[in-house]
Amino acid sequence: MHPSGKKKFYLALVIFSLVGQVAWVVENMYFNVFIYQMFRADAGAISAMVAASAIAATVTTICIGALSDKIGKRKLFICGGYLCWGVSILSFALIRVDVIEKIFPMAASAAAVGVNLVIAMDCVMTFFGSSANDACFNAWVTDSTDETNRGAVEGINAMMPLLAILVVFGGFMSFDLTKAESWTVIFAVIGGVVFLLGLLGFALVEEKSIDTRLNQNYWGNLVYGFRPRVIGQNRLLYLTLLAYGVFGIAINIFMPYLILYYTVTLQMDNYVLIFAPAIILAAAFTFFYGKVYDKKGFRSSIPIPLALLMAGFVMLYFFRGTALVFIGTLSMLCGYLSGMAVFGAMLRDRTPENKAGMFQGQRIVGQVLIPGIVGPAIGAAVLKNADTIVNDDGTTSFIPNANIFLAAFVAAVVIWIALIPLFRQLKKENCHVK
Repeated sequence: MHPSGKKKFYLALVIFSLVGQVAWVVENMYFNVFIYQMFRADAGAISAMVAASAIAATVTTICIGALSDKIGKRKLFICGGYLCWGVSILSFALIRVDVIEKIFPMAASAAAVGVNLVIAMDCVMTFFGSSANDACFNAWVTDSTDETNRGAVEGINAMMPLLAILVVFGGFMSFDLTKAESWTVIFAVIGGVVFLLGLLGFALVEEKSIDTRLNQNYWGNLVYGFRPRVIGQNRLLYLTLLAYGVFGIAINIFMPYLILYYTVTLQMDNYVLIFAPAIILAAAFTFFYGKVYDKKGFRSSIPIPLALLMAGFVMLYFFRGTALVFIGTLSMLCGYLSGMAVFGAMLRDRTPENKAGMFQGQRIVGQVLIPGIVGPAIGAAVLKNADTIVNDDGTTSFIPNANIFLAAFVAAVVIWIALIPLFRQLKKENCHVK
C-alpha cells in the first residue's frame, strides 16, 4: 500500500469506525436508558429490543453483504448507508410521550406505544446501520488488509466501541436523561454527525478492486456460507465464530444493564469519571495488544484477554467500593476489547478472498445475532426477581444486581470449552503463524 493511500485508509478506518460505533452506542446502551427513563420499560422489553435489533442486523448483513460482493462495490453502500442511518437516528427525536399522545389520543398507554415504536424504529435504524457498517464497511476493511497487519488494524477497530462510549458519555454527561428535551438534542447531534460522515465518505473511502466473476449468483451468495461443503472447507472460520459467539453472549448478559447498574444500583452519579479513565486505559492496551496477534497468532494471544475478562467479572460481582469497581471495570474492558481484536483478526484471516461481503453474514450471526438474543435473555432471567424502586410518578422500575456478572463469568467458562476444538483444528492444520 502506498504511504499516502495508507494514511487515507487509516483515516477512513478511524473516522468511520468511531462514528459508526458512536451510533451503535446510542442504540446498544442509550436506547436501553431511553425507554427505561421515558417509557418505564422493564428488563423483558429491553431484552426484546436487543433481540429484534440483532435479528434485523443479521438479515441485513447477509443480504447486503452478498449484494456488495455481486456488484463489487462497497463505497456506495457505506456512504449511502451512513446518510440514511443519520436520518433514521434523527427520527427518534419525535418519539416522545407528548407527541405520541397527540398522534394516538385513543391509546390506553402512551408509554406502551412508545416502547413499541422505539423497538420498531430501532429495527429500521439497524437496517441502514448494518448495511453501511456491519456488511460493507467491515468487508471493505477485510479487502484493504492482509495477514501482516490485521491484528494491528483490528486492535484499532476493537477500541472504537468503548471510545465511542467515552465520546457519548463525555459529550452528554451533563444532560438530564429523565427529560425528553435532552434526548431530542442527543438524537439530533448523533444523527447529524452520522449524516455528515456519509457525505465525507464519498471523498475519503477508496474503492477496492474485487473479482466478482464467481459472485454473480445473488441467491447462491446468500446461502453460500451456510452450505455444508463451505463450512467443511473453512472449519477454522466457523470454529472461531462459535467461540466468538459464546464470548459475545458473556458480554451481552451484563452490557445492556451496565449503565443502569452503575447509576441505579451503585448510585454512582459520577460514574462517567470512573468509566472514562477505564475506557482510555483499556483502549490503549488494546491498541498495542492487537499487534501481539500479528506476531504470535491466535492460540498464544487469546488466553490473556479471557483471563482479564473473567477477573473483571469477579471484581464487579464481589465489590461495591469505587476504587475496586474501577479496577474490575478496567480489567473487564481490557479483556473485552482485546478479545474482540483477537477474534476479529482471526475471522478476517480466515475469510475467503473476494467473498468478504457474503461472509459478513456469518460473522454477524456469531458476533451479534446469537449473543444479542441469548445474552440479554439470560440477563433478563437473572434479573426477573430483582428489587424495584418507586419512581416519582408512582411507577416502578427494576434495580439491576451483581448476579449479571456471575452469569457472565459462567458464560466465560464456556468460552474455554468452545476453544478446545478450535485449538485442535489449528494444530491439525499446522497453522504456526495464525
